[in-house]
Amino acid sequence: MGTENNYHSVYLSVVIPVFNEEENIEPLVDEIQEVLDKIEKPYEILLIDDCSTDGSYDVMKKLRQIKPCLRILRHRINFGQSAGQATGFAYADGEIIITMDGDQQNDPADIPALLDSLKDDVAAVCGMRRKRMDSVVKRYSSKIANAYRNFITGDKISDAGCTFRAIRRDSLRQIQVFNGMHRFLPTLLRFQGYKVVEIPVNHRPRMLGYTKYGIGNRLWRGIIDCFAMRWIKKRAIRGDRVETEYLSKQQALR
Repeated sequence: MGTENNYHSVYLSVVIPVFNEEENIEPLVDEIQEVLDKIEKPYEILLIDDCSTDGSYDVMKKLRQIKPCLRILRHRINFGQSAGQATGFAYADGEIIITMDGDQQNDPADIPALLDSLKDDVAAVCGMRRKRMDSVVKRYSSKIANAYRNFITGDKISDAGCTFRAIRRDSLRQIQVFNGMHRFLPTLLRFQGYKVVEIPVNHRPRMLGYTKYGIGNRLWRGIIDCFAMRWIKKRAIRGDRVETEYLSKQQALR
């Protein structure tokens, strides 16, 4: 039940930053479609190519010819995963945005559970990998990093490295964009007064391609970013500042 991009008809936008995932793109898109077709609401899949150096972009263009639900955006240079998500947020038309990695380690079968938990006043539902299928070094370094960031920021996120999330589009309008934003997105939303919850999700081993992240390219940047979050926390302004009753009246007059 995919759809051409039409702001008023799209319910769900799946945003996937891609960098050198040539072998993973087609099977991932097929799997997402199979899940979303069962939801029976209009959707789109946005692939943001972060200036891949392999055949990823060519694969996307071929898929676009046969999949009308697919939209492709391409960065001028390699900006990183945070920039990929921010680009997706800016161009997505759906009321709800699902963020996923492009390596097939996130399981699309968990999307309905994420959506089911996005109810009442919840602005974002974050995945929490119940059994992480990564190396021992990567798993333990993440545990240490999560404990450190929670201590410094005063927030409590069990799995900040899991970018499998469902987010209300309206809550992202004033989010701060910076390199590393994707790891702190739940915290940034909470600082703005939004409710964020976590649910367990599946995590699958990487079968194709190779990981782009390691301890070396995240350690020092992550430490600095945590202290920046403390500064933002002290100066954050609530995102939903206008009274709901007033907004409802304004919409009724349109």
